[in-house]
Formats: sequence, C-alpha cells, structure tokens
Amino acid sequence: MSKSSSGKLRRRAALAALLGGIPLLAACSKGDPQVRLEVAVRALQTAIESRDTSDVLGLLDPYFQGSANLDREGIRRLSTATFLRYQNIKVIAVSSSARIDPKAPTLARVEAQVLVTGAQGLVPERIEPYAVKMEWRLVDGDWMLSILRWD
Repeated sequence: MSKSSSGKLRRRAALAALLGGIPLLAACSKGDPQVRLEVAVRALQTAIESRDTSDVLGLLDPYFQGSANLDREGIRRLSTATFLRYQNIKVIAVSSSARIDPKAPTLARVEAQVLVTGAQGLVPERIEPYAVKMEWRLVDGDWMLSILRWD
C-alpha cells in the first residue's frame, strides 16, 4: 500500500471511528490491537459505503481468499461492478463480535450479521442480509483482511 493511500485510509478510518463513537486518538496512541482491529473493520465499511475500490483493496491481505473462490482480483471486479450499479450503498451491522486469537495475537476473527442496501437514489432498490465471517492478519502493524466468507 502506498503512503498516500495509507494516509487516505487512515483519514477515512479516523472519520468512521469518530462517527461511530470510538475514541480513536487516545486508543491508537496506546497501540491497542483490539481497537486497531475495530478501526480496520470500520475502514472496510467506510470504503464500501464510499464506493472506493482502491480503499477496499488496500485493506486486503496479499493472499486474500473470499467466498466463491474470489481472490483480490475477483473482489476488485465485484466491487467495481457493484459500485457502478449503485450510487448509494450502506452496510448496517445488526450484530458483530471481534476477537484477537489469544494463542496467535497476529490473527483475529470478526463475525457479523449485516444488511447491505443498494440504491440509485434515496430509496434502496435492494436490501440483502448476510452472515459475514472475516479473518484478519496483523501485517507490519496493520490489520489486513485475509479471509472473507458470507452467506
């Protein structure tokens, strides 16, 4: 990830975290891995809602694996097609849990029940519920999404 895209991601993550009520500045200065994980998850949500394919890809591990055997290129194509189809996308987490593996602190799992909406205007044309399971890997101090499964 380039320094400019990394800075852009951090700015978006900060905005998402502040809007979500996470005291980002205090927590990140302490280097709390759990808070950094939650910020990475929110950054993914923000990237999707902002329809920013490069930000989505910037959060993916180089060895990323997704549902239906999607790799990074597959996610790029899926994201681009979805972002072109819908002008407004919202990801609403109904419930979620995030935990870092105590035996392998560079690995984390996030599970969530989400609603994803897509619309050309203000009224959603499509609303889909998903059960999402993510595995994140800590790489050089940044949480990167390595596995994404959805049903």
